[in-house]
Amino acid sequence: MKLWPHEGNARAWQVLLLVVLLVLWHLASRDTQVAFFLGEPIKVAGRIWSWFLPVALAPNALFPEGLPGNADIYRHLGVTLLETVLAFGIGTLLGLGCGLWLALAPTASLILDPYIKAANSMPRVILAPIFALWFGLGIWSKVALAVTLVFFIVFFNVYQGVREVSPVVLANARMLGASRRQLLRTVYLPSATSWVFSSLHTSVGLAFVGAVVGEYLGSARGVGYLILQAEGTFDVNTVFAGIAVLTAFALVLDGLVGLIERRLMKWQPRSGETEKI
Repeated sequence: MKLWPHEGNARAWQVLLLVVLLVLWHLASRDTQVAFFLGEPIKVAGRIWSWFLPVALAPNALFPEGLPGNADIYRHLGVTLLETVLAFGIGTLLGLGCGLWLALAPTASLILDPYIKAANSMPRVILAPIFALWFGLGIWSKVALAVTLVFFIVFFNVYQGVREVSPVVLANARMLGASRRQLLRTVYLPSATSWVFSSLHTSVGLAFVGAVVGEYLGSARGVGYLILQAEGTFDVNTVFAGIAVLTAFALVLDGLVGLIERRLMKWQPRSGETEKI
């Protein structure tokens, strides 16, 4: 039985690494000065536990100050997830559509190229006050900010994927009489699919970033709002608890993207299969 990391025991090694990091964090947090800045993993776990349970924990030796009961986490988390999913979906569709259009329209691409690069170079966070002015302090200003982060990641990957279509495959399809629509469906889109999913894995995190940053800058709901309130009272344990909750749901959404990718990319050989061939 091989103990060194390989595909068969990779999950066990990942869990082991997480346990080691948590143990090191716990040992380091026994120093009160370190705990003030880095928090304590047991209290972070207790905070998450109290968020998702309706019953408050009474003060005890482990938590002398007690833990609040349900912090209305479901309402706050629901708002953040709604903002994230909307931004992810809208940004992906816009990036996919614009990337395909400009990749297949060289004249428009030539004209719009400097404007696209300028828009991508702009720090999108500075747009948050403008979006708040346009859309108010509701969810749509956060969605708009997150869309600007997701859009360019998807756009550039789709654009590059379509531009790198094999000229031999393209010439053969045209020689066989493929129409423009058939070329799009059978040549361009399959060529860009791997690029698209590569961008989607990155876009998941950026969608959460956009939603949370928007909540930081002006909101009364959302996990970002809870984290901001905790920062105001130097409650580092609640800050880390909010980060852990957001990270967990980001991994779930990324896992869903990976599941869809595996379903749609069955035709593409995996790295291990390629080596065997």
